[in-house]
Amino acid sequence: MQLIQIEVQLLFVLRKVMDMIKRTVKKEVDIALKNYPVVLITGARQLGKRTLAYEFVKEQGFDYMSLDNIEQRQIAIRDPKYFLQQFHKPLIIDEVQYAPILFEVIEEIVNMKRLEEGSANGMFILIGSQAFHLMNNVTQSLAGRVSVIEMLPLSLNEIFGYESQPFIPTQERIEIFKNREGMEVKELFQYIVKGSYPELYKEKNKMISDYYENYINTYIDRDISELINIKDKLKFHSFLQYLASLTSQQINASELGRKIGVSYKTINHWLSLLEATGIIYFLQPYNDLSIAKRIIKSPKVYFSDTGVAAYLARLNQPETLLISNFSGAFNETLIMNEIRKSFINNKLPFHAYYYRDVNQNEIDLVLLYDGQLSLIEIKQGVSFHLSDVKSFHQLESSMYPIANEVIVCNTLENYPLNRDIQVVSLKCI
Repeated sequence: MQLIQIEVQLLFVLRKVMDMIKRTVKKEVDIALKNYPVVLITGARQLGKRTLAYEFVKEQGFDYMSLDNIEQRQIAIRDPKYFLQQFHKPLIIDEVQYAPILFEVIEEIVNMKRLEEGSANGMFILIGSQAFHLMNNVTQSLAGRVSVIEMLPLSLNEIFGYESQPFIPTQERIEIFKNREGMEVKELFQYIVKGSYPELYKEKNKMISDYYENYINTYIDRDISELINIKDKLKFHSFLQYLASLTSQQINASELGRKIGVSYKTINHWLSLLEATGIIYFLQPYNDLSIAKRIIKSPKVYFSDTGVAAYLARLNQPETLLISNFSGAFNETLIMNEIRKSFINNKLPFHAYYYRDVNQNEIDLVLLYDGQLSLIEIKQGVSFHLSDVKSFHQLESSMYPIANEVIVCNTLENYPLNRDIQVVSLKCI
C-alpha cells in the first residue's frame, strides 16, 4: 500500500512538472478544432503528442482510445464502423496509422454530420507518429476536412516559459525580446547534448545516454522496420551514426553510400524514411533566376533534435562536444531548430533555404516571408566583423527585396555591425 502511495505521489509530481511546460502548438489545435472536423497531430515519437491530446479529454470531454491496444486495433481493422460506434464523439484516436481504413469511415461520419447539422467541426483528434503513411491516407480520404498539426521537440521558449513568435528578425522584434535572460556557452552545450524531448524534463535525474539508447533501439528501429525490411541493421546503425556527424552539412548520397557500403539509392531511401518519421529535415538551396547558374544544389541535412544527434555521433558529453571540431555544426543545428520551431509551432510555413555558390560564398539561412528575404548567418562566438557576412551581397540581385540581415550567435547582448546588419543573441529567437 505504501509503495502504491509513493507511485501515485510521484505521478502527481511528474504531471505538475509537465503542466509547467505549456506547448505553443496547443493554441493551434484549439483553433483547428473550431474550423475543421478532424485534427491530425503528427511528429516523431516521444514528443508529448498523447499528453497534449489528453488535455482535451480533461478540458472538452473528448473520449480517448489508443490503437496500441492490440484487441482494439484488430477490431478497428476488421470492422471500423463498429469500432467507432463504441466511443462517443468528440473522439481522440491514438496511433491511428495502425488502422488506415478508419480514415474512410471517418470521412463518411463527417460528411453525414455536415449534411444533417451543417457543421462537423471538432469531431476527431487523430494522433500518429509515421507521417509518411498518415499523409498518404489523409490526402486520399480527408482532404478539406482535416488540419494537420506537426509537433516538434520542446523549444527553448517552451522550456523557459517564454512567448513564441515566428523569428522574422526585424529590429522591432529583436527589441521586444532583447531583455530576456541569455544563456552562457557552457549551459548552451549542456542543452545541446540533453536535447529537447519532454521525458528528459519530467525527471531531471534521468540518465540522458540511457534515454537515447532506448529511443534509438526501441522507437527508431521499430518505426523504420515497419516501413522497410532492413536486411543489415548494423549498416543502418552505421548510417545513422555517420549521418549524425554530418548535421548542418550538405549531403552527397553517393559518397555516403560508399562509406557505409550500400548503394546511393538505399541511402536516399533511408534518408526519406528518417525525414518521414521526423528524425531529420532538409534545407534546400535558395534559387531564383538571377542566381541559378552559380548555386550549389545539394540539400543540407539537420537532425530535428540535437540530443539524438549528439548520442549517435558519440559526442554526448558537453565538454567534449564544445572543444571538438563538431561544435560549430551542433551550435548551428540548435539555432536552426529553434528558428524552425518558432514557425511550425505557430502553424506558419517555414520557407527556409541556404545559399552556397561555386565560389564558396555561403549564407546559412535565407528566410522568405511575406515576399521579402531575411538573411541569417549562424555563428559560434560573440565578436564579428563585416567580412563575416560578405556573402550577403550575393543576393542583392535576387527577385525578392532583402528586409533583414542578422548574425545569430552566442552573444549575450545584441549589437550592430552597421546600419543594416545586427548581431543577435539566441535569446531573441
